[in-house]
Amino acid sequence: MDDLPPPLLLEILSRLADSADVARCRVSSKTINSLAPEIRSVNLHCSYRRYAKSRSPLTRSSITPFKEVFNKLISELKIVERVTIGVEKPLRLVAYDEVEDEEDDLFLSDVNFVMTWLPKVCGDLKSISISDFWVQSCWRRSDVLSLISSYCIELKYLWLSRESAVFGFSSRFIFDLAIIEISLKLLELEIKNAWLSVDNLTPMPKLTTLTLEFIRLDDENLEKVNECFPWLEVLNLIGVGGLKEPRIHLIHLKTCQWTLSNAPISISIVAPTLVKLTLKCVKPNLLLIDTPILSDLNLSLESTYNFKVKEFSRLKKLHLESTRLRNLLGRFPFGRTVKNLTAVSTRWVVPLGVSKSILELLLCAFPNVSSLTLTSGVWSELETYPHPGLAGLESRAQIKGLKEITAYLTVNDIEVTLSTIFSLLDNCSGLSNMAMFVHRDVVSNVTSSLISRCMAHCARVRWKWGMWKEGTKDAWISDGF
Repeated sequence: MDDLPPPLLLEILSRLADSADVARCRVSSKTINSLAPEIRSVNLHCSYRRYAKSRSPLTRSSITPFKEVFNKLISELKIVERVTIGVEKPLRLVAYDEVEDEEDDLFLSDVNFVMTWLPKVCGDLKSISISDFWVQSCWRRSDVLSLISSYCIELKYLWLSRESAVFGFSSRFIFDLAIIEISLKLLELEIKNAWLSVDNLTPMPKLTTLTLEFIRLDDENLEKVNECFPWLEVLNLIGVGGLKEPRIHLIHLKTCQWTLSNAPISISIVAPTLVKLTLKCVKPNLLLIDTPILSDLNLSLESTYNFKVKEFSRLKKLHLESTRLRNLLGRFPFGRTVKNLTAVSTRWVVPLGVSKSILELLLCAFPNVSSLTLTSGVWSELETYPHPGLAGLESRAQIKGLKEITAYLTVNDIEVTLSTIFSLLDNCSGLSNMAMFVHRDVVSNVTSSLISRCMAHCARVRWKWGMWKEGTKDAWISDGF
């Protein structure tokens, strides 16, 4: 590698995912060692193996403390633009009651630790990511947010006074104007697995991306988040606890992912420029969504007593997931613009006294859908109900507009599954693509029979076949014709 041009070698080193690998390379090469200080990022994660060795009486004395390793790495760089520090995933899964850990060597959101490196590099920082060790951080309240924000204050002019003795009296009348240049380049902030305080939090007007994941937050209604991060364009709140009546009100927000770990009384989102929203919650008494230009919505909830939305005139893509999907469909006043729809029923129970099939309800609520995805619960309900209901849609145009269907099948009875597929094909004359995912537990000869009979029944559509199973990635097995 020493023969490579220095700019190319530096680019390779900058792309290494682990700063520990860079340190190893420095030992083996004088050229790499001379170039390493030019790298502008630190990315260091503590592995479970390293953690275990640091706890073992046999190896503990030979393990350099993790925070010390990090501080050494960051001190050797001339300019630092990105800092990523944390624990690897297996270590994040360690439960508190399994360890009873009183140490703080992996308490990475500790302000005393952050103070050892942040003041030295804050001028050029664009991104900070801290993934804490929950066993050590969950019972320690951290002021790291206010610390980071205090180093992102733009102070251009600062008046300083100086005492001066005049005729024997001490007087404060001489002033100096000091010009302080603090660079405001921090754009992205990510903190995971911590208990965060918002006391003394200073507004961060340049920050555009904020991620808080598995956080206990002392900001029950998100008032400080709205106030101190006014220019956020991307907000990710994943498993943030301690919220009562949270309200997001950010006028520049474009993308939001919000997964609530508890059941707040009410949830409000007011974001006039929001384009994409992923929201997962349980049973809020009130759900208010005021996002007029939203085009992509992923909504997952059990139910809500009061669901209020202003019409989404630009909504094109909708992923709708609920344990009570039928009840939720009647609460959507904005379905006419939706073209791409995914319906997920997480708890399927055959309803009694219902005259319309789930497909009819979907197409009535979203009459202009051209691409429809039906997960296993919705498909199972569709198989259970008589298919003549398909032909009884209020408008035949609703079913003619369908161009492609993706379905997840369990195939409990191949004849019932085939009958449902054939009914769709016979009634949906506009269908041109069918993607069928068969559960991996279905025996291979049943899957093969299903594929061959479907493709023989209708040659006008392009068939794609795949396999699925809970907790695994979907896999394609055939692209059909």
